[in-house]
Amino acid sequence: MPVPKRKTARSRRDTRRAQDKLALPAESRCPRCHEVKPPHRVCKSCGYYKDFDVLQLEG
Repeated sequence: MPVPKRKTARSRRDTRRAQDKLALPAESRCPRCHEVKPPHRVCKSCGYYKDFDVLQLEG
């Protein structure tokens, strides 16, 4: 079974692991009610998407 010849340095190991972090999910504001929502999704509070009333919400 193959074995590494030298110990991997902390700097090299951590540089490689720096790519593994998770990114925060993107968020945008609804132009109609200004609630925070995911981009390219229907707003859950007002039911609008790109000036179209997609959901008929009660209230």
